[in-house]
Amino acid sequence: MGQSPDFVVKDLDELGVAITGGSSGIGLAAAERLATAGVPRILLIGRNPGRGAAAVARVKAREPSVAIEFLSADCNDPDTAAEAIEHAEEVLQGVDLLINATAATFVPDLIYDISPSDIPLILAEQALAPLLTTRLVLPHMRARRGGAIINIASDAAKVPTPGESMIGAAMAAIVTFSRTIAMEAKRDGIRVNILTPSLVTGTATAERIFQEGFSQKLFQKAGSQAHLGISVPEDQAELILYLASPQAARLTGQAISLNGGISAA
Repeated sequence: MGQSPDFVVKDLDELGVAITGGSSGIGLAAAERLATAGVPRILLIGRNPGRGAAAVARVKAREPSVAIEFLSADCNDPDTAAEAIEHAEEVLQGVDLLINATAATFVPDLIYDISPSDIPLILAEQALAPLLTTRLVLPHMRARRGGAIINIASDAAKVPTPGESMIGAAMAAIVTFSRTIAMEAKRDGIRVNILTPSLVTGTATAERIFQEGFSQKLFQKAGSQAHLGISVPEDQAELILYLASPQAARLTGQAISLNGGISAA
């Protein structure tokens, strides 16, 4: 059987886009790129109102015509995440594209040096928000017979790396969850894909990892393998733009590593 004729695949200039973690890094770069490509409505979701206001101003400076707002919310909390998605549905006239670009504050470290009390926090802070918001937006997309979800994890989900046992576990959760949802949701015209970058310079995460002893050594070595160049947020945004577009209407369940050659997993 081919694609159902009643699936809805919208052009970029019709999309309502919600981005968690949208006030910095890959999320903000994606907002800028989508806005310049003609996306008319964007909602950034994050925890820091000051950073959110600055992000809105930055996107508006790039594309004055875009209707963009910021919502302060911690989507690791189920009730708050539900309120955020309902707000997004209202202000965007429906969430056609959900991008989950949230980032945790923990840095890679050997398992012996990770406190057992930190393990639940690492898993929850990294993986919970994408799982919750994906689950919450699906019924709305299902009712509209279309939509796209892009969850951002990392290469740690694919490549076992010393120091990334807990981060890798969280990232693998995002990837496996997303791929499984892709298989469930394709029947409703919904596509789900995952970005799994490695080192991305120009982000708060990169700044943190290069300030720490073990993680600094780990990612200096990783960076030396990026013979095509270390990725920047704008690289990831270009891939997001493609995945959001009608040209990717038949692409789902894929975990794509744009990483300059650090790995080929």
